Amino acid sequence: MRIIFAGTPDFAARHLDALLTSEHQIVGVFTQPDRPAGRGNKLTPSPVKTLALQHDLPVFQPKSLRPEESQQCVASLQADVMVVVAYGLILPKAVLAMPKLGCINVHGSLLPRWRGAAPIQRSLWAGDAETGVTIMQMDVGLDTGDMLYKIHCPIEAEDTSASLYGKLADLGPQGMLHTLTQLEQGTSKPEVQDESLVTYAEKLSKEEARLDWSLGAEQLERCVRAFNPWPVSYFVIEEQPVKVWQAQVIDSNNSAAKPGTVLAADKKGIQIATAQGVLNITQLQPAGKKPMSAQDLLNSRSEWFTPGTILN
Repeated sequence: MRIIFAGTPDFAARHLDALLTSEHQIVGVFTQPDRPAGRGNKLTPSPVKTLALQHDLPVFQPKSLRPEESQQCVASLQADVMVVVAYGLILPKAVLAMPKLGCINVHGSLLPRWRGAAPIQRSLWAGDAETGVTIMQMDVGLDTGDMLYKIHCPIEAEDTSASLYGKLADLGPQGMLHTLTQLEQGTSKPEVQDESLVTYAEKLSKEEARLDWSLGAEQLERCVRAFNPWPVSYFVIEEQPVKVWQAQVIDSNNSAAKPGTVLAADKKGIQIATAQGVLNITQLQPAGKKPMSAQDLLNSRSEWFTPGTILN
């Protein structure tokens, strides 16, 4: 089939790479405009653009698909299907109707749970037992289209957003290719989403990453994993933010100490009382430093974590 691919980050590039090894013809690649990146703020192409150019594919980078010029560009490619993966631009109704078989989207959750921008992080933070990938037929709503295919993925106790991102980036291309085959053969069976089961995955904010000791240790541990690698959970001590990269729950029972109180600090970690249980922090990153073990930080900043100290 004639395929238009639309995507931007590495997650999307993994799907484009799978398409390149398939029998389908990629007639055009849409990705967001180059953005300033790095210390020099040099204009940098997206991972999708980089991969597309390596394979001499035509690349289009409109700022929006609403202008008539952008829509004429899509129409001129005469695609059978448009595959959209983390593109970052809204597809107007006119564009959705241009490919013969419509537009399909690869979404990183088991819809209708976690519609929206941050499904991987929200599923981790909520303590979901599993997540997955849903391939859906796109419509004008936010992740509201009929579901064409699902792949399930268990969430392991040690998973972070980074590790789960990698797992779904492996599963997504499989689901995408399977769905394209079904569309081509006319065997797909669209399933309407159950609106009573809908939850929303709002975009993450840095403010959410601040550890709230009035929560329980289990929820805080999930927060640490959900916000790794961005924006990274943190607490504040002596007006300095300290990022938390790794932590474990060592006691889920009530503590007599006030939430946020340092209970102990040694080579095993920094133990903090929470509203429900104790959180043991094992890897941290003070401002201006690289991530380090709790022991290494205690070697230089042991006064920060004297038992009885209350963290903000």
